[in-house]
Amino acid sequence: MSTRHERRPVGPPQGQRLVVDLHCHALSLEVERLVADRPEKKAEPQLQLRAQGEASTLHNATVMLPRAMPKLTDIELRLRDMDSMGVDVQVVSPSPNQYYYWADEELAREIVRVQNEHIASLADGHPRRIVGLGTLAPQHPRLAVEQLEHGVRRLGLRGFEVSSSVNGLELSDSSLEPVWARAEELGCLIFLHPLGTSLGARLDRFYLCNTVGQPVETTVALSHLIFGGVLDRYPGLKLCAAHGGGYLPHYLGRSDHAFRVRPEAGHIQRPPSEYLKGIWFDTVVHDPEVLRRLIDIVGASQVVVGTDYPFDMGAYDVQALVDAVPGLSDAERARILGINAAELLGLDAAETQRT
Repeated sequence: MSTRHERRPVGPPQGQRLVVDLHCHALSLEVERLVADRPEKKAEPQLQLRAQGEASTLHNATVMLPRAMPKLTDIELRLRDMDSMGVDVQVVSPSPNQYYYWADEELAREIVRVQNEHIASLADGHPRRIVGLGTLAPQHPRLAVEQLEHGVRRLGLRGFEVSSSVNGLELSDSSLEPVWARAEELGCLIFLHPLGTSLGARLDRFYLCNTVGQPVETTVALSHLIFGGVLDRYPGLKLCAAHGGGYLPHYLGRSDHAFRVRPEAGHIQRPPSEYLKGIWFDTVVHDPEVLRRLIDIVGASQVVVGTDYPFDMGAYDVQALVDAVPGLSDAERARILGINAAELLGLDAAETQRT
């Protein structure tokens, strides 16, 4: 496995557009074996039933997950799917259901070790096609700092996926300051991807737990990072928000207004809209007009392709989505499809020289 954060050659044949998918997942079967006998794991089905409702739980168990599982675990199937989608590079992060933030320190150490070594092995086995993002145990911040170091310096991971909160703690909680400080120093990406929703039974039907709940969670998490001053204290932190950043980019006027008129919201250095220009956002918004609005707000330099592979809420024809966005130049399309992600992750792609 890699011993340093080196540039990695990637890219399509000369003259073709580079496509880098920054939002896709893999699952470690060994991690599932580690947690199988834990009471928290055994409680999952009942918790999911309460959060999602009977119809969504049944569909996930009988249709969605059986279709996704082979793609989550079979690298050859993944590579074939990438070819069929026209994706040159996948930036693979753990399936969010494997965060397991309830784990004690000993178990959390082993879960993260197994998961990160699994992701790193995928990247090492296919260095031109797969780039790895690992996981952390932020419920144990001192341990998480060690995992950041090991993941970047020993495993060659380019970043880490985190949820929108940690056992009820917001990402602006003071206990997480060492994590953000070390991530900034290492220059690694933090990929913000929620698991579930904190809105409970209000979203337990129509799959609202995902369609509404996930964007809400991202919106709240980003707002805590901004208003909580995390992005002031760590301005070099590389942060990418899944699902287009949720609702925050599209309702920024209210956040900026609160910054101007509410003393408790005015302690940060700039209006909230200014911080979004330093965050990256994926294209999992499903609609070219919505993507156009996101680009208008944050800039074409801050948008990267995502598919949410291999789940059914993903958006897989990314080239068609980006091509359908009105008013983009060829250079902007090329940046969104792959150049932005390549530069963000330090990939050595010839395409990055042809803006």
